Amino acid sequence: MPTDVTFARFFADLPDPRVSRTRKHRLDDILAITLCAVICGADSFEEIERFGEARADWLERFRALPHGIPSHDTFNRVLAALDRDTFAACFGRWMAELCDATGLRAVAADGKAVRAAPGDTFRGCLHLVRAWAVENGVILGQVAVADGSHEIAAVPELPRVLDLKGALVTMDAAGCQKATLKQIREQGGDYLVAVKGNQPALQRAVHAALDRAGAAEFAGCDTSESVEAGHGRHEGRHVTVTRDPQGLPPEWAGVGAVAMVGREREVKGKNTSTAHFYLTSLRLPAKELAGCIRGHWGVENGLHWCLDVTFREDAHRTRDTNAGANLGVVRRVAASLLKPDTAKGSIRAKRLNAALDAKYLERVLQGFLANEMRCWPMHKDGRTFIATSRLGQSRLGPVEASGEAG
Repeated sequence: MPTDVTFARFFADLPDPRVSRTRKHRLDDILAITLCAVICGADSFEEIERFGEARADWLERFRALPHGIPSHDTFNRVLAALDRDTFAACFGRWMAELCDATGLRAVAADGKAVRAAPGDTFRGCLHLVRAWAVENGVILGQVAVADGSHEIAAVPELPRVLDLKGALVTMDAAGCQKATLKQIREQGGDYLVAVKGNQPALQRAVHAALDRAGAAEFAGCDTSESVEAGHGRHEGRHVTVTRDPQGLPPEWAGVGAVAMVGREREVKGKNTSTAHFYLTSLRLPAKELAGCIRGHWGVENGLHWCLDVTFREDAHRTRDTNAGANLGVVRRVAASLLKPDTAKGSIRAKRLNAALDAKYLERVLQGFLANEMRCWPMHKDGRTFIATSRLGQSRLGPVEASGEAG
Protein backbone atom coordinates (compact mmCIF):
# COMPACT_ATOMS: atom_id res chain seq x y z
CA MET A 1 0.00 0.00 0.00
CA PRO A 2 1.46 3.42 -0.94
CA THR A 3 2.63 5.70 1.84
CA ASP A 4 3.59 8.81 -0.17
CA VAL A 5 0.18 10.42 0.22
CA THR A 6 -1.93 9.21 3.13
CA PHE A 7 -5.02 10.47 4.88
CA ALA A 8 -3.10 10.98 8.10
CA ARG A 9 -0.30 13.19 6.80
CA PHE A 10 -2.67 16.00 5.88
CA PHE A 11 -3.62 16.24 9.55
CA ALA A 12 -0.09 16.07 10.96
CA ASP A 13 -0.20 19.80 11.75
CA LEU A 14 -3.70 19.72 13.23
CA PRO A 15 -3.36 20.46 16.97
CA ASP A 16 -4.98 17.88 19.20
CA PRO A 17 -7.10 19.93 21.63
CA ARG A 18 -7.17 17.18 24.27
CA VAL A 19 -4.84 17.04 27.24
CA SER A 20 -2.38 14.14 27.10
CA ARG A 21 -4.04 12.05 29.80
CA THR A 22 -7.37 12.01 27.91
CA ARG A 23 -5.93 10.91 24.54
CA LYS A 24 -7.11 7.34 24.65
CA HIS A 25 -7.79 7.24 20.90
CA ARG A 26 -5.56 8.58 18.15
CA LEU A 27 -6.80 11.79 16.55
CA ASP A 28 -6.21 10.51 13.01
CA ASP A 29 -8.19 7.35 13.82
CA ILE A 30 -11.15 9.45 14.96
CA LEU A 31 -11.06 11.56 11.80
CA ALA A 32 -10.66 8.59 9.45
CA ILE A 33 -13.60 6.72 11.01
CA THR A 34 -15.73 9.87 10.87
CA LEU A 35 -15.12 10.41 7.15
CA CYS A 36 -15.71 6.76 6.22
CA ALA A 37 -18.88 6.65 8.32
CA VAL A 38 -20.33 9.79 6.72
CA ILE A 39 -19.57 8.43 3.23
CA CYS A 40 -21.47 5.28 4.22
CA GLY A 41 -24.56 7.15 5.37
CA ALA A 42 -23.89 8.08 9.01
CA ASP A 43 -25.58 11.39 9.87
CA SER A 44 -24.98 11.58 13.64
CA PHE A 45 -22.26 10.78 16.15
CA GLU A 46 -24.19 7.74 17.35
CA GLU A 47 -24.30 6.43 13.79
CA ILE A 48 -20.57 7.11 13.35
CA GLU A 49 -19.86 4.93 16.40
CA ARG A 50 -22.17 2.20 15.10
CA PHE A 51 -20.37 2.23 11.74
CA GLY A 52 -17.01 1.90 13.51
CA GLU A 53 -18.17 -1.07 15.53
CA ALA A 54 -19.65 -2.80 12.47
CA ARG A 55 -16.56 -2.21 10.33
CA ALA A 56 -13.88 -2.63 13.01
CA ASP A 57 -12.18 -5.54 11.22
CA TRP A 58 -11.98 -3.58 7.97
CA LEU A 59 -10.76 -0.41 9.69
CA GLU A 60 -7.98 -2.33 11.47
CA ARG A 61 -6.46 -3.10 8.07
CA PHE A 62 -5.65 0.61 7.69
CA ARG A 63 -5.67 2.15 11.17
CA ALA A 64 -3.81 1.25 14.34
CA LEU A 65 -6.91 1.52 16.64
CA PRO A 66 -4.87 0.70 19.78
CA HIS A 67 -7.97 1.13 21.98
CA GLY A 68 -10.72 0.01 19.62
CA ILE A 69 -13.56 2.19 18.36
CA PRO A 70 -14.24 5.48 20.18
CA SER A 71 -17.66 6.16 21.67
CA HIS A 72 -20.10 8.61 20.12
CA ASP A 73 -19.38 11.01 22.99
CA THR A 74 -15.68 10.94 22.05
CA PHE A 75 -16.46 11.75 18.42
CA ASN A 76 -18.68 14.60 19.58
CA ARG A 77 -16.20 16.05 22.07
CA VAL A 78 -13.23 15.88 19.70
CA LEU A 79 -15.04 17.54 16.79
CA ALA A 80 -16.40 20.17 19.17
CA ALA A 81 -12.91 20.96 20.46
CA LEU A 82 -11.05 21.06 17.11
CA ASP A 83 -10.37 24.50 15.68
CA ARG A 84 -12.83 24.67 12.80
CA ASP A 85 -10.70 26.85 10.51
CA THR A 86 -7.61 24.68 10.87
CA PHE A 87 -9.70 21.54 10.45
CA ALA A 88 -11.22 22.86 7.21
CA ALA A 89 -7.74 23.82 5.99
CA CYS A 90 -6.45 20.27 6.48
CA PHE A 91 -9.29 18.74 4.48
CA GLY A 92 -8.79 21.42 1.86
CA ARG A 93 -5.13 20.46 1.45
CA TRP A 94 -6.14 16.84 0.96
CA MET A 95 -8.72 17.77 -1.69
CA ALA A 96 -6.25 20.07 -3.45
CA GLU A 97 -3.48 17.50 -3.70
CA LEU A 98 -5.89 15.05 -5.28
CA CYS A 99 -6.32 17.45 -8.18
CA ASP A 100 -4.37 18.70 -11.17
CA ALA A 101 -4.33 22.39 -11.99
CA THR A 102 -5.17 23.38 -15.55
CA GLY A 103 -6.54 26.41 -17.45
CA LEU A 104 -8.77 29.13 -16.01
CA ARG A 105 -10.11 27.73 -12.78
CA ALA A 106 -13.48 28.83 -11.41
CA VAL A 107 -14.28 28.68 -7.71
CA ALA A 108 -17.78 29.44 -6.42
CA ALA A 109 -17.97 31.00 -2.95
CA ASP A 110 -21.33 31.12 -1.20
CA GLY A 111 -23.05 30.46 2.10
CA LYS A 112 -25.55 27.95 3.43
CA ALA A 113 -27.54 27.87 6.65
CA VAL A 114 -27.92 24.67 8.69
CA ARG A 115 -31.36 25.57 9.91
CA ALA A 116 -31.81 23.01 12.70
CA ALA A 117 -28.40 23.65 14.29
CA PRO A 118 -28.64 26.54 16.77
CA GLY A 119 -26.19 29.42 16.48
CA ASP A 120 -25.93 33.05 17.59
CA THR A 121 -25.64 34.36 14.02
CA PHE A 122 -27.79 36.88 12.18
CA ARG A 123 -29.99 33.98 10.93
CA GLY A 124 -30.17 32.36 14.37
CA CYS A 125 -28.54 29.11 13.21
CA LEU A 126 -25.19 27.69 12.12
CA HIS A 127 -24.16 29.35 8.86
CA LEU A 128 -21.26 28.10 6.71
CA VAL A 129 -19.49 29.92 3.87
CA ARG A 130 -17.47 27.68 1.60
CA ALA A 131 -15.57 27.56 -1.69
CA TRP A 132 -16.25 24.90 -4.32
CA ALA A 133 -14.42 24.00 -7.51
CA VAL A 134 -17.03 24.72 -10.18
CA GLU A 135 -15.72 22.15 -12.63
CA ASN A 136 -16.12 19.15 -10.37
CA GLY A 137 -17.88 20.26 -7.19
CA VAL A 138 -14.88 19.73 -4.90
CA ILE A 139 -14.79 21.62 -1.61
CA LEU A 140 -11.71 23.83 -1.28
CA GLY A 141 -12.34 25.71 1.93
CA GLN A 142 -14.92 26.66 4.53
CA VAL A 143 -15.39 29.27 7.24
CA ALA A 144 -18.23 29.44 9.75
CA VAL A 145 -20.04 32.70 10.37
CA ALA A 146 -18.97 33.97 13.78
CA ASP A 147 -21.48 34.38 16.59
CA GLY A 148 -23.24 37.72 16.39
CA SER A 149 -22.25 38.13 12.73
CA HIS A 150 -23.58 37.35 9.25
CA GLU A 151 -22.46 35.98 5.90
CA ILE A 152 -21.21 39.31 4.51
CA ALA A 153 -18.65 39.56 7.32
CA ALA A 154 -17.49 35.96 6.81
CA VAL A 155 -17.00 36.07 3.02
CA PRO A 156 -13.70 38.06 3.16
CA GLU A 157 -12.19 35.38 5.42
CA LEU A 158 -12.46 32.69 2.74
CA PRO A 159 -10.07 34.15 0.11
CA ARG A 160 -7.38 34.55 2.77
CA VAL A 161 -6.93 30.79 3.04
CA LEU A 162 -6.97 30.15 -0.72
CA ASP A 163 -4.22 30.38 -3.30
CA LEU A 164 -6.12 32.35 -5.94
CA LYS A 165 -3.44 32.88 -8.55
CA GLY A 166 -5.02 32.15 -11.92
CA ALA A 167 -8.46 31.45 -10.40
CA LEU A 168 -11.82 33.07 -11.12
CA VAL A 169 -13.84 33.59 -7.93
CA THR A 170 -17.60 33.78 -8.49
CA MET A 171 -19.85 35.14 -5.74
CA ASP A 172 -23.39 36.30 -5.16
CA ALA A 173 -24.18 39.80 -3.89
CA ALA A 174 -22.93 38.99 -0.37
CA GLY A 175 -19.41 38.93 -1.82
CA CYS A 176 -19.83 42.28 -3.56
CA GLN A 177 -17.60 44.19 -1.13
CA LYS A 178 -14.78 46.54 -2.11
CA ALA A 179 -12.26 45.01 0.30
CA THR A 180 -13.06 41.45 -0.80
CA LEU A 181 -12.62 42.18 -4.51
CA LYS A 182 -9.42 44.13 -3.86
CA GLN A 183 -8.05 41.21 -1.87
CA ILE A 184 -8.84 38.74 -4.66
CA ARG A 185 -7.00 40.92 -7.16
CA GLU A 186 -4.01 41.33 -4.83
CA GLN A 187 -3.80 37.54 -4.53
CA GLY A 188 -3.60 37.16 -8.31
CA GLY A 189 -7.19 36.08 -8.89
CA ASP A 190 -10.13 37.44 -10.88
CA TYR A 191 -13.69 37.94 -9.73
CA LEU A 192 -17.24 37.72 -11.07
CA VAL A 193 -19.81 39.02 -8.61
CA ALA A 194 -23.53 39.80 -8.65
CA VAL A 195 -24.50 43.45 -8.18
CA LYS A 196 -27.67 44.16 -6.18
CA GLY A 197 -29.16 46.72 -3.85
CA ASN A 198 -26.69 46.11 -1.00
CA GLN A 199 -24.30 48.36 -2.99
CA PRO A 200 -26.68 51.11 -4.22
CA ALA A 201 -24.05 53.48 -5.65
CA LEU A 202 -22.39 50.69 -7.62
CA GLN A 203 -25.77 49.34 -8.73
CA ARG A 204 -26.78 52.76 -10.10
CA ALA A 205 -23.44 53.13 -11.89
CA VAL A 206 -23.71 49.67 -13.50
CA HIS A 207 -27.27 50.39 -14.66
CA ALA A 208 -26.14 53.75 -16.06
CA ALA A 209 -23.23 52.16 -17.96
CA LEU A 210 -25.56 49.65 -19.60
CA ASP A 211 -28.13 52.35 -20.33
CA ARG A 212 -25.46 54.35 -22.17
CA ALA A 213 -24.49 51.23 -24.10
CA GLY A 214 -28.15 50.72 -25.02
CA ALA A 215 -28.47 54.32 -26.20
CA ALA A 216 -25.52 53.66 -28.52
CA GLU A 217 -27.26 50.50 -29.77
CA PHE A 218 -24.69 48.41 -27.87
CA ALA A 219 -21.92 49.36 -30.28
CA GLY A 220 -18.70 47.62 -29.18
CA CYS A 221 -20.57 45.36 -26.74
CA ASP A 222 -20.55 41.58 -26.94
CA THR A 223 -23.81 39.63 -26.71
CA SER A 224 -24.88 36.01 -26.46
CA GLU A 225 -28.25 34.28 -26.59
CA SER A 226 -29.41 30.81 -25.62
CA VAL A 227 -32.74 29.03 -25.50
CA GLU A 228 -33.73 25.94 -23.52
CA ALA A 229 -36.99 24.05 -23.59
CA GLY A 230 -38.31 20.92 -21.93
CA HIS A 231 -40.67 19.58 -19.25
CA GLY A 232 -43.21 22.30 -19.93
CA ARG A 233 -40.64 25.08 -19.55
CA HIS A 234 -39.21 27.45 -22.14
CA GLU A 235 -36.38 29.76 -21.11
CA GLY A 236 -34.34 32.27 -23.10
CA ARG A 237 -31.23 34.07 -21.86
CA HIS A 238 -29.61 37.14 -23.32
CA VAL A 239 -26.20 38.26 -22.06
CA THR A 240 -24.76 41.69 -22.79
CA VAL A 241 -21.17 42.56 -21.81
CA THR A 242 -19.78 46.10 -21.75
CA ARG A 243 -16.00 46.17 -21.38
CA ASP A 244 -14.08 48.95 -19.61
CA PRO A 245 -17.25 50.72 -18.43
CA GLN A 246 -17.11 54.41 -17.57
CA GLY A 247 -18.59 56.14 -14.54
CA LEU A 248 -18.11 53.40 -11.93
CA PRO A 249 -16.94 54.44 -8.45
CA PRO A 250 -13.11 54.41 -8.53
CA GLU A 251 -12.76 52.40 -5.30
CA TRP A 252 -13.91 49.19 -7.02
CA ALA A 253 -10.69 47.40 -7.92
CA GLY A 254 -9.72 46.33 -11.43
CA VAL A 255 -13.12 46.32 -13.13
CA GLY A 256 -12.83 44.84 -16.61
CA ALA A 257 -16.49 44.65 -17.61
CA VAL A 258 -20.09 44.79 -16.48
CA ALA A 259 -22.75 42.39 -17.69
CA MET A 260 -26.51 42.09 -17.78
CA VAL A 261 -28.25 38.74 -18.00
CA GLY A 262 -31.88 38.90 -19.10
CA ARG A 263 -34.04 35.82 -18.57
CA GLU A 264 -37.46 35.17 -20.02
CA ARG A 265 -39.29 32.07 -18.83
CA GLU A 266 -42.56 30.50 -19.80
CA VAL A 267 -43.82 27.74 -17.52
CA LYS A 268 -47.26 26.27 -18.15
CA GLY A 269 -48.32 29.38 -20.03
CA LYS A 270 -47.09 31.85 -17.41
CA ASN A 271 -44.39 34.31 -18.51
CA THR A 272 -41.80 35.92 -16.26
CA SER A 273 -38.79 38.08 -17.07
CA THR A 274 -35.86 39.14 -14.89
CA ALA A 275 -32.61 41.05 -15.28
CA HIS A 276 -29.44 40.39 -13.28
CA PHE A 277 -26.27 42.46 -13.21
CA TYR A 278 -22.65 41.45 -12.71
CA LEU A 279 -19.24 43.02 -12.18
CA THR A 280 -16.05 41.26 -13.28
CA SER A 281 -12.34 41.91 -13.56
CA LEU A 282 -12.21 39.86 -16.77
CA ARG A 283 -12.93 40.91 -20.35
CA LEU A 284 -14.40 37.61 -21.48
CA PRO A 285 -16.72 37.08 -24.45
CA ALA A 286 -20.38 37.10 -23.50
CA LYS A 287 -20.85 33.39 -24.18
CA GLU A 288 -17.95 32.43 -21.93
CA LEU A 289 -19.05 34.80 -19.18
CA ALA A 290 -22.56 33.32 -19.35
CA GLY A 291 -21.04 29.88 -18.77
CA CYS A 292 -19.20 31.13 -15.67
CA ILE A 293 -22.41 32.63 -14.27
CA ARG A 294 -24.39 29.44 -14.88
CA GLY A 295 -21.55 27.40 -13.43
CA HIS A 296 -21.78 29.30 -10.15
CA TRP A 297 -25.50 28.77 -9.72
CA GLY A 298 -25.30 25.19 -10.92
CA VAL A 299 -22.80 24.35 -8.19
CA GLU A 300 -24.79 26.19 -5.53
CA ASN A 301 -28.16 24.72 -6.43
CA GLY A 302 -26.89 21.20 -7.09
CA LEU A 303 -24.73 20.93 -3.99
CA HIS A 304 -27.25 22.62 -1.70
CA TRP A 305 -29.81 20.10 -2.86
CA CYS A 306 -27.36 17.23 -2.33
CA LEU A 307 -26.48 18.35 1.21
CA ASP A 308 -30.09 18.94 2.21
CA VAL A 309 -31.72 15.92 0.58
CA THR A 310 -28.98 13.29 0.62
CA PHE A 311 -27.07 14.28 3.78
CA ARG A 312 -30.12 15.83 5.51
CA GLU A 313 -27.96 18.73 6.64
CA ASP A 314 -30.83 21.10 7.40
CA ALA A 315 -32.23 18.55 9.87
CA HIS A 316 -29.04 18.19 11.90
CA ARG A 317 -29.37 19.56 15.42
CA THR A 318 -25.74 19.50 16.54
CA ARG A 319 -25.82 21.85 19.53
CA ASP A 320 -22.15 22.78 19.56
CA THR A 321 -21.40 25.27 16.76
CA ASN A 322 -17.82 24.05 16.39
CA ALA A 323 -18.85 20.41 16.10
CA GLY A 324 -21.54 21.36 13.60
CA ALA A 325 -19.08 23.31 11.44
CA ASN A 326 -16.51 20.49 11.50
CA LEU A 327 -19.11 17.85 10.68
CA GLY A 328 -20.22 20.12 7.85
CA VAL A 329 -16.71 19.98 6.39
CA VAL A 330 -16.77 16.17 6.53
CA ARG A 331 -20.13 16.06 4.71
CA ARG A 332 -18.79 18.28 1.94
CA VAL A 333 -15.67 16.18 1.54
CA ALA A 334 -17.84 13.05 1.40
CA ALA A 335 -19.98 14.65 -1.31
CA SER A 336 -16.80 15.63 -3.20
CA LEU A 337 -15.61 12.02 -3.14
CA LEU A 338 -18.96 10.42 -4.01
CA LYS A 339 -20.10 12.78 -6.76
CA PRO A 340 -17.42 11.92 -9.38
CA ASP A 341 -17.60 8.17 -8.86
CA THR A 342 -18.73 6.49 -12.07
CA ALA A 343 -21.16 4.04 -10.42
CA LYS A 344 -24.76 4.43 -11.53
CA GLY A 345 -27.30 5.89 -9.17
CA SER A 346 -27.80 8.88 -6.91
CA ILE A 347 -25.48 10.04 -4.12
CA ARG A 348 -27.88 8.38 -1.67
CA ALA A 349 -27.53 5.10 -3.55
CA LYS A 350 -23.74 5.42 -3.58
CA ARG A 351 -23.70 5.97 0.20
CA LEU A 352 -25.74 2.79 0.64
CA ASN A 353 -23.41 0.93 -1.71
CA ALA A 354 -20.38 2.08 0.31
CA ALA A 355 -22.06 0.87 3.51
CA LEU A 356 -22.71 -2.58 2.03
CA ASP A 357 -19.53 -3.09 0.04
CA ALA A 358 -16.10 -2.37 1.57
CA LYS A 359 -14.40 -2.62 -1.83
CA TYR A 360 -16.68 0.08 -3.18
CA LEU A 361 -15.87 2.30 -0.19
CA GLU A 362 -12.16 1.87 -0.92
CA ARG A 363 -12.83 2.76 -4.54
CA VAL A 364 -14.59 5.97 -3.49
CA LEU A 365 -11.67 6.92 -1.28
CA GLN A 366 -9.18 6.38 -4.09
CA GLY A 367 -11.43 7.15 -7.07
CA PHE A 368 -10.75 10.84 -6.94
CA LEU A 369 -7.30 10.11 -8.28
CA ALA A 370 -8.42 7.44 -10.72
CA ASN A 371 -10.70 9.95 -12.42
CA GLU A 372 -7.84 12.48 -12.54
CA MET A 373 -10.08 15.34 -11.59
CA ARG A 374 -8.78 18.86 -11.87
CA CYS A 375 -8.52 21.68 -9.41
CA TRP A 376 -5.73 23.82 -7.99
CA PRO A 377 -3.49 24.46 -4.96
CA MET A 378 -5.33 25.25 -1.77
CA HIS A 379 -3.35 26.84 1.04
CA LYS A 380 -0.59 29.40 1.15
CA ASP A 381 1.80 27.81 3.62
CA GLY A 382 4.91 27.87 1.47
CA ARG A 383 4.19 24.62 -0.36
CA THR A 384 2.59 23.91 -3.72
CA PHE A 385 -0.16 21.32 -3.74
CA ILE A 386 -0.35 20.16 -7.34
CA ALA A 387 -0.17 16.46 -8.03
CA THR A 388 -1.43 13.92 -10.50
CA SER A 389 -1.28 10.33 -9.33
CA ARG A 390 -2.77 6.93 -10.01
CA LEU A 391 -3.05 4.79 -6.94
CA GLY A 392 -4.46 1.31 -6.68
CA GLN A 393 -5.00 1.47 -2.94
CA SER A 394 -7.12 3.38 -0.48
CA ARG A 395 -6.05 6.85 0.61
CA LEU A 396 -6.55 5.90 4.21
CA GLY A 397 -3.06 4.40 4.13
CA PRO A 398 -1.39 2.39 6.87
CA VAL A 399 -0.17 3.88 10.13
CA GLU A 400 2.31 2.38 12.50
CA ALA A 401 1.19 1.77 16.04
CA SER A 402 2.78 4.34 18.34
CA GLY A 403 3.25 4.63 22.03
CA GLU A 404 0.95 7.64 22.13
CA ALA A 405 -2.77 7.08 21.82
CA GLY A 406 -4.02 10.23 20.09
